[in-house]
Amino acid sequence: MSGVTDDERAWWKEAVVYQVYPKSFDDSDGDGVGDLSGLVGRVDYLDELGVDAVWLNPVYESPQADNGYDIADYRAIDDAYGDMSDWERLRDELHERGIRLIMDLVVNHTSDEHEWFRRSRREEGGYADYYHWVEGEPDEPPNDWESVFGGPAWTYDDEREAWYLHLFDEKQPDLNWADPDVREAVYDMMEWWLGKGIDGFRMDVINLVSKAEGYPDGGDSGGAEHFMNGPRVHEYVGEMVEEVLDDEEVLAVGETPGVSVDDAREYVGEDGDGLSMLFQFEHVTFDHGEHKFDADEPDLVEFKEILAKWQEGLADDGWNSLYLNNHDQPRMVSRFGDDDEYRRKSAKLLGTLTHTLGGTPFVYQGEEIGMTNSEFGSREALRDVEVRNYVESAVDDEDGHADSYEDVREAVEAMSRDNARTPMQWDDGEAAGFTDGDPWIDANPNYAEVNVSRARADPDSVFHYYRDLVALRERDLLVYGDFELLAPDHPSLFAYTRSLAGADDEPTERALVVLNVDDEPTTFEVPADVTVDGLELALANDDAPAVPGRTLDLGPWEARVYLTPAPEQQALDTER
Repeated sequence: MSGVTDDERAWWKEAVVYQVYPKSFDDSDGDGVGDLSGLVGRVDYLDELGVDAVWLNPVYESPQADNGYDIADYRAIDDAYGDMSDWERLRDELHERGIRLIMDLVVNHTSDEHEWFRRSRREEGGYADYYHWVEGEPDEPPNDWESVFGGPAWTYDDEREAWYLHLFDEKQPDLNWADPDVREAVYDMMEWWLGKGIDGFRMDVINLVSKAEGYPDGGDSGGAEHFMNGPRVHEYVGEMVEEVLDDEEVLAVGETPGVSVDDAREYVGEDGDGLSMLFQFEHVTFDHGEHKFDADEPDLVEFKEILAKWQEGLADDGWNSLYLNNHDQPRMVSRFGDDDEYRRKSAKLLGTLTHTLGGTPFVYQGEEIGMTNSEFGSREALRDVEVRNYVESAVDDEDGHADSYEDVREAVEAMSRDNARTPMQWDDGEAAGFTDGDPWIDANPNYAEVNVSRARADPDSVFHYYRDLVALRERDLLVYGDFELLAPDHPSLFAYTRSLAGADDEPTERALVVLNVDDEPTTFEVPADVTVDGLELALANDDAPAVPGRTLDLGPWEARVYLTPAPEQQALDTER
């Protein structure tokens, strides 16, 4: 029996969460847009994969300026996805299979078509201060803050004759959390969704909700120091937890760009605000230059250093989320792996990494079959507001650095969010089996080779490997065990141990994970202070010896997981 106490346990620590981007998951009515009925029809697939929870990207009523992250009504389902009865059917189908449902909470901003904003621009009653308004001349923004999507973070509103703040698109005005009525309205809405039976929230850019009083200029930073982890953010988040989320069964995961390990503890540590975990960005932004479309080749040594820092930094005070891609990131096998000759092996290796570190793994739709970045042969093929703004500024602006789309195409195809949003590849039929109509965004041309139908039929596929990874996570060792990085300076090897003390006189459980993150073979000399006796091969993406020696020869993109035998009462059940 492991030494993990009941107080240390939580369902969300032991879970594997599957992220669904509904617009691109499955279209049931042929309009080219994924919907809730399509997702309901795929619940058995999620159950077969073995996941414990689904995080659903926004399905609320929205004009879709930012694919649903511009919400016009928090309590209504957008017609494109169905209606509330469809959502309730999804909830019930998931819960019947023991799969929990996590909703996206987007409360840094709303749509400019939300009733709150309409009333605020008219200064009606208590809504006048619901957003950040600053009076001034139409040609003089209040400060030099920059939008995440490019350009100024302020737009002049002719109706109110004032500027409003939007850290994202101009159709996404920021809520003014300093107004207690705003916070109360948000909490009431959250209570309403919890009352409908959801199991938690993923909180979009929750660390941006507090802005510095007086809106001081930001200089070269674009203002980030005045709204990222702002002056009252912990007051607001702590209040939210106290008012709405003071239930250990409710998952509260905050998206927090720009946080350090020390910052993170203030949100998730024992003396922090009370969030369950965070999505931090350091490991998916470290390769950026001046901006994300100016990225370098990821350096493995730096990558290992970052992940090890987070593993160790939150080991005893907080909890990690584990991800390498999502709806805002390019496909992980294209970015961190090899999406050509070693697509299958590198996809398995990267999945091994996210499922054997300490924390909660988040699997993004299509990751489990090794989906890759796509092709965007023209700017007309692009759909995402961020990349379209980038291409416009690079090609069309007078001070842009490119003469044509072809000059930026490589960067676009490497880093665009559209890579993650191409249709889920179900089979080799038209539009990858996603829709009977014209898809809202083109399917990846490789769907005939990379698809669910083909993966399910192949016992050596990425899909079946992921099923084994999910089953492997049933070991307390891989959830709660201590982490130690090995060979930190090795340029192609990512190796580490996990260890977990047993209860009473039970022996310590141990794991050795060895990953060759390269197209070339390598050799790993196991350090003398690492015990290999008693370890047995639990999972690998290639033929490997059943027990490790002190010298391990690994092929390109080879991954191995060695474990001590599971305690009898915790024996691994790979059948689900």
